[in-house]
Amino acid sequence: MLSETKLSLLQQLAQSASKEEIIWSKGYLSGFLDRVELLGGTTEINTISPVALKPLIIYGTETGNSKKVASNLLASFKKNKIQAKAIDVFQYDVAKFEKENLVLFVMSTQGEGEFPQNAVAFYEKLKASNANLSKVSFAVLGLGDSSYPLFSNAGILLDEVLAEKGAKRLLPLVKADVDFVETVALWEADLQKAFQNFGSNVTNEVKPTNLPTSHKKNYLGKISHKVVLNDIGSNKETYHIEIESDDEIQYEPGDALGIVPKNKEEEIKAIANYFEEENHSILADKNVRGLSKKSLDAFSKLFEIEIIEDKANLLDVVQKYQPKKVKLDDVVALLLPISPRLYSISSSSEAHDGQVHLTVSLNKFKVDDEVKTGLTSEFLADFTLEEQLEFYIHKNQNFRLLTEETDIIMIGPGTGIAPFRSFLAERDVTGAEGKNWLFFGEQHFVHDFYYQTEIQEWLTTGVLTKLDTAFSRDQERKIYVQDRIREKATEFNSWLENGASIYICGQKNPMSQDVEQAIVEVISKERNISENEAKQVLEELENQGKYQKDVY
Repeated sequence: MLSETKLSLLQQLAQSASKEEIIWSKGYLSGFLDRVELLGGTTEINTISPVALKPLIIYGTETGNSKKVASNLLASFKKNKIQAKAIDVFQYDVAKFEKENLVLFVMSTQGEGEFPQNAVAFYEKLKASNANLSKVSFAVLGLGDSSYPLFSNAGILLDEVLAEKGAKRLLPLVKADVDFVETVALWEADLQKAFQNFGSNVTNEVKPTNLPTSHKKNYLGKISHKVVLNDIGSNKETYHIEIESDDEIQYEPGDALGIVPKNKEEEIKAIANYFEEENHSILADKNVRGLSKKSLDAFSKLFEIEIIEDKANLLDVVQKYQPKKVKLDDVVALLLPISPRLYSISSSSEAHDGQVHLTVSLNKFKVDDEVKTGLTSEFLADFTLEEQLEFYIHKNQNFRLLTEETDIIMIGPGTGIAPFRSFLAERDVTGAEGKNWLFFGEQHFVHDFYYQTEIQEWLTTGVLTKLDTAFSRDQERKIYVQDRIREKATEFNSWLENGASIYICGQKNPMSQDVEQAIVEVISKERNISENEAKQVLEELENQGKYQKDVY
């Protein structure tokens, strides 16, 4: 039993902590208990290694999750008087690696099991080097999504190449799913355990703590309503989709909905028929649309031809190149399973009576001047009303509304508006006091102003404090949301200085990068500081959870 004083402190902590902090504490205490048992039941645990610990934390990231994990880990180490350092993998010189003592990697996985863009060069150089890493100890935490076929593949590849070069595993590889908070806490606890014997002659093996299982829940529902948001004359096809389920759909503003689409029957039949195989069902769950350059290169070798496209559907490749008739099994072996597609939720469970809404643009791309469409967006666009649909909720803890009093700036061109419709609906129904500023952009005001009626109503009622729009094709000079940010530089900076949080949703390249550069320029100009100093301001906001991005 706890003393009255300790119990009071614990209750105060639990009441003031966020959900994520409580989850982290759960993982940390679990690992702490393991350390107690390891040391014979004593509660006096020295977190400092027998030698001076100076771990280097290297992170590779696309969306910022790995950076956030690395930053939190660094802060925790410093509290325990461990002299750690964190660095972006892009900024690290591989040539220095064999001189390191203790290196911790936090590595995310992108696309078809690939490294983040900023980590590709590091991995390739490391793989090609003749470095002797026998003096290096390492541990790898791989971030990923278990819904995808190559879960945490970048972490797996990195762990393997480090071991091949002679480096010693401090801990076995840990793969963290999208709800990674508890897993990270357990990993840190295991690291602290391993640090006890680091640099000594003691060789007690640290067995990793049992990891939590994913909290994904599959739902069955139906599309009850579907409407095109674009007016006649638009070259876009963007859908508002409403989904209902007999089960209560549990989600928060900022979450996404995951869908695994199905191949069109006629498409996989045509592929199977070409290879003289009647059983087309073996292609049913394989991705045959929008194959990447990496996949097409593999087919070039199999078919003994040169495929020049960077992206193409398998049926188009077959019809265009008429490759030799290989076994369909060999074709299937080169295809990945169909991956889920995530869509930002554009509704609030509080405001929309348990429904979940999506804002989906039909993905179009050209192959030999012929317009093709993405599998999942076409799947949803063609989906029959009232037919059963399977989906799951992807929890996004790094894209969350803060307190109801916090002012927010939302930047969401195109379908990037989706989570901000959710934010505004939530703040409307809960009566949140924080001010709300929305930047929205598309091609044409008349054809492409998504949710215009709702947005204007929120402006009228005061839920939406400010609205700035950028319709790029309505004038001779193209205007984008980043241009509007620059135009409102003084007020934008004033909001930030008064504690506002920034949210960005939409395409990573180039939109989010251009927007971020505009924000840096605004901070630099209005505060009379260098752009490097402005970047540090933005980085500090990110560390505080006041600069959040959901980009793809």
